[in-house]
Amino acid sequence: MTVDVNSSPAGSAAASDSHDTAQAWAVGQPSRWWHGIWSLPEVRWAVIATTFFAVGGICHLAGAPAWLWWGLYLTCYAAGGWEPGLAGLRALRDKTLDVDLLMVAAAIGAASIGQVFDGALLIVIFATSGALEAVATKRTEDSVRGLLDLTPERATRLRLTEQPKGAEGSREAYGNAVEEQVDAASLRVGDVILVRPGERIGADGQVVVGASAVDQASITGESIPVDKRPGDEVFAGTSNGTGALRVRVNRPAAETVIARIVAMVEEASATKARTQLFIEKVEQRYSVAMVAATVALFALPLLWGVALQDSLLRAMTFMIVASPCAVVLATMPPLLAAIATAGRHGVLVKSAVVMEQLGTVDRIAFDKTGTLTEGRPHLTGVRVLPGGHLTEERLLALAATAEQYSEHPLGAAVVRAARDAGLPLGTLADFTSEPGRGVRARVDGLTVEVSSPAHPTSAGVRSDDSAVRTVATELQDAGHTAVVVRVNDVPVGVLALADRMRPGAPEAVTHLTELTGTAPVLLTGDNARAANRLAGQVGITDVRADLLPADKVAAVHELQGDGTRIGLVGDGVNDAPALATAHTGIAMGRAGADLALDTADAVVTRDELAGIPAVIALARRARRLVAANLVIAAAFIAVLVAWDLLGDLPLPLGVAGHEGSTVIVGLNGLRLLRGAAWQRALRVGAQRS
Repeated sequence: MTVDVNSSPAGSAAASDSHDTAQAWAVGQPSRWWHGIWSLPEVRWAVIATTFFAVGGICHLAGAPAWLWWGLYLTCYAAGGWEPGLAGLRALRDKTLDVDLLMVAAAIGAASIGQVFDGALLIVIFATSGALEAVATKRTEDSVRGLLDLTPERATRLRLTEQPKGAEGSREAYGNAVEEQVDAASLRVGDVILVRPGERIGADGQVVVGASAVDQASITGESIPVDKRPGDEVFAGTSNGTGALRVRVNRPAAETVIARIVAMVEEASATKARTQLFIEKVEQRYSVAMVAATVALFALPLLWGVALQDSLLRAMTFMIVASPCAVVLATMPPLLAAIATAGRHGVLVKSAVVMEQLGTVDRIAFDKTGTLTEGRPHLTGVRVLPGGHLTEERLLALAATAEQYSEHPLGAAVVRAARDAGLPLGTLADFTSEPGRGVRARVDGLTVEVSSPAHPTSAGVRSDDSAVRTVATELQDAGHTAVVVRVNDVPVGVLALADRMRPGAPEAVTHLTELTGTAPVLLTGDNARAANRLAGQVGITDVRADLLPADKVAAVHELQGDGTRIGLVGDGVNDAPALATAHTGIAMGRAGADLALDTADAVVTRDELAGIPAVIALARRARRLVAANLVIAAAFIAVLVAWDLLGDLPLPLGVAGHEGSTVIVGLNGLRLLRGAAWQRALRVGAQRS
C-alpha cells in the first residue's frame, strides 16, 4: 500500500526485466554450474577414475582379456589415487600418517595379490568423497562472495548546495542538491545518498527525508516490508519500495550489517573445524598400529631365519585381513543409504559426516519467517466497525478493488483473498498512493482509502478515531498487521493480515520435542508480538525475537555453551551465519536464499517440516547400523588376524574372509535404502526415540 502510481510502469518494466533475467538464468545456470564444478581438479580426477572403473568392470564381466580390464583398473588407480597418495607422502614429512595414503597402500596391496577390483573400488570411493567435499566448499565460497552483490556497486550521493540557516536535515535542504554517481564502497559516514523507488539501498544509514516501505527480509527476516520515515534506520542491500528516500550514511562499507554477515559466515566456516566421522578418528590410530604390525610381521621372522617369501606372504595376508577397508565399508553404506533415502523423500543431506551429525542433535532451533511460516502475508480477518453498514464481503471487495494497482505485499494479499473468496471487484478510478501511508481511489462512485491506522492518506482524515484505535491495537497485540478501510473518509472496517503458519508446523515441533527430549527454541528477527503469536500456535515457549544476524549467532553460541548440539532450521541470508555456527544447519529449500542453502548442512527440498524429525530419526538408525557393522567387521578382523598370527591362514581364505565381512556389512547397511526405512523414520519421529 505504499505504491506511487507514477512508478507503476517502471515497476512493471523492472518486473519484466526480472522475469527475463530469471528465464536467462534458468537456461544458462546448469552450464555455468557444471563449468564451475568441472574447474575443480578433485572433480575431474574423480570422474576420470570412476569412468575407467566402470569401463573396466564392464570388460571384466564381459570376459574381455585380463590385460585389458587390468589396465583399465590400474588407470583408475592412477587417476583417483595420485593426489591423495601425494598428499599422504607430504604428510609423512610432517610425521603424520594420512588415512588416505593407507587406503592407497591397501588398494595397491589388494592389486598385488590379484584383487585389483577391490582396490579400484576403494580408490573410487575415496576420490568421490574428496570431490564432493571440494564441491561443497566451492559452493559455499561462491555464495559468500555473491552475497556482496546484494549491495549495489554504485550509489547516488547528494552534494548539498548552500542552504538557509537552520534548514539542515529538512526537505528544503535537499531541493537543489547535486547528484553524483559514486562507488558505494567509497561512501563515508555523514554522506547523504538518494535511493529511488525499486533500488537497493547502498549503505547502512538513517532516513533524513522521504517515506517508503523497505523490504529488509535479507537482514531481519521480516516477511512484510517495513515503513520507513525520517529518523528510521535502513540497511545496505535491502530493497526500497516505491517512495524516494534520502539516507545519511552512519557506517562505512566494511562495517555494514551485510558485510558483517559475510564476515561471520566466513569466520564460522573457518573456525568450525572439518568434522570427522567417528570411524575416521578411530582409523587414524588403527592404521598406525596396522602399519607397525605389518612391518614387524615381515621383518622379525627374517631375523629368525624365516624365508623371505614366507615372511612376505604372511605379512601381506595380515595387511589384507587387518586392512581398514572393511571398517570403511562397514561405515559408509548405512550413511550413504540413509542419504539416498532422505533425498528421495525431500531432504538433501550433503555428506556422510552430516548424516552422522544429524543423529547426535540434542535440540532444534527454528527461524520464523519462511521456516515455520510461508514467508508472505495473508488476510487473516475482516472486522466491520460499528456504524459501517457493510458486510464483511462488501468491505473486502471495496478494499481489494482499491488495491488492484498496488505493488505492496499487503495490497496483493488483500486482492488475493478477495479473488479466492470469489468476490467481484468493482470499477476503479483516480487511484493514488502515498508511500508509508496507503492507497486512495474511486470505487463504484465511492472514495475508498486503505491505509495505515496511524497514517491515513488524506490530511483531512482523523487518525485518532477510538473505534479504529481499539480494533487496530487489539489486532496488533495479537501479532497481526492492521489496515484501516475508509469509505468517504469514514472508517468502516479493519483488515488483519499476517504471515501464515506452514502446514504441519505444530506436529513437527511436538515430534521434535519427543524425539530429542527438549522443546525447540524460536530465534527470529521479527518483532516480539508476531514471534510470540506464532510460538503460541506451534507450541514453542522459548522465544527470542528482534535478533539481527549477529544476535542469532550469539544465541546459538549460548545454547551450545553447555555442550548441547543445536540443529538450526532457517531459510534466509540473515540465517546463514547461525547456520554455519550451529552443530548442524538445515535450510528450507524452495524459498531459501542461495547463501543459506549452500551454508546449511542439509536442505529440506520440499519445505515439508515433517521431514526434519524424520531425517533425525533416520540418522539415529543409521548410527545404530554403523555400530552393528563395526562389531561385525571387528569380529571378522579379530578372528582372521588371530588365525594368521597363531596359525597358518591361507591367503585365498584370508581374502575370502575379508571380502565376506565386507559383503555382510555392506548388505546390512543397504537395508536403509528400502522405502519402509523412511516410513519407519516418520513413525519414530512421531514418538519418543
